[in-house]
Amino acid sequence: MDLLRHLRYFLVVAEELHFGRAATRLRMSQPPLSQSIQRLERELGVRLFDRDARRVALTDAGRQLLPEARDVLAGEDRLRALADRFRRGEAGALRAGVPPDLGGRAVAALLPAFRVRSPVALKLREIGTAEQLRALADRTLDVGVLRLPFDVSWLSLGEVLTSPLGVLLRPDHPLAAAPDVRLADLNGLGLVLFPRATAPALHDEVLTTCARHGYTPTEVHQAGNAEFALGLVLAGGAVALHDGVSPPADVVWRPLRGTPLLWRTAPAWPRGRHTPAVTAFADAVAEVLVAQGMRPAEGTLPRYPRPAAEYLS
Repeated sequence: MDLLRHLRYFLVVAEELHFGRAATRLRMSQPPLSQSIQRLERELGVRLFDRDARRVALTDAGRQLLPEARDVLAGEDRLRALADRFRRGEAGALRAGVPPDLGGRAVAALLPAFRVRSPVALKLREIGTAEQLRALADRTLDVGVLRLPFDVSWLSLGEVLTSPLGVLLRPDHPLAAAPDVRLADLNGLGLVLFPRATAPALHDEVLTTCARHGYTPTEVHQAGNAEFALGLVLAGGAVALHDGVSPPADVVWRPLRGTPLLWRTAPAWPRGRHTPAVTAFADAVAEVLVAQGMRPAEGTLPRYPRPAAEYLS
């Protein structure tokens, strides 16, 4: 039995107290309407209307059940409206990942930037690129901010933004007095780098690029904590990579000549799982990172949700 449909018919008949007028409102003939009311009465086990040739009136049971019927139908309307908002990506929560080195200022700016674009709650997790990719694949994450390179064949990307990298040096290091530094100038020094497990492809790309430009670190120190990385630099014998946005006060940041190294950062989500909330997040990420000095990568003209493989192959 379609209880909700029969309750709607009951409500209209109760408002009209006339089967003919109720049938007209419902755009149906009168006999099926009468049969529907009779079926509802049999289902509930009570008579809802007193009816004769001259009048239709609610019974005592009908009067008592009428507000309950209205509540049931109003609840259905609320349920459908909420489900529709979820379907359009306008309700619920968006689970997003950000890299550990994104920075406190960027995270603080990202939350309100998203809030003005979407009514959806934003739940952020601080996790590296590799873990974000696993979470996107198993659907425990809806969207992430990832460092390229990674396999983009199954993903769509927002705007790809780049940030040239420099190095953090002890203030008393001879290179700290230079306006910029060549990678080859760093020979004899170790390199403080994020743990390979967090972004294997990027980790390998950094070391390959260093070698190609004449720098082979004496040792690669893996540091997942910014304070630990800073301590290794201050202890001497090592440098750390940094994008130059708010570098620590205790060290000196110098750009790399020719910009051989850069971060390429982009919002990413699985193909086919694009929603307005994802677009709002991707736009917020672009706004925040551009405000921090990052710039769109060359060749990233398409916007969402074009598959990343189409312009990063």
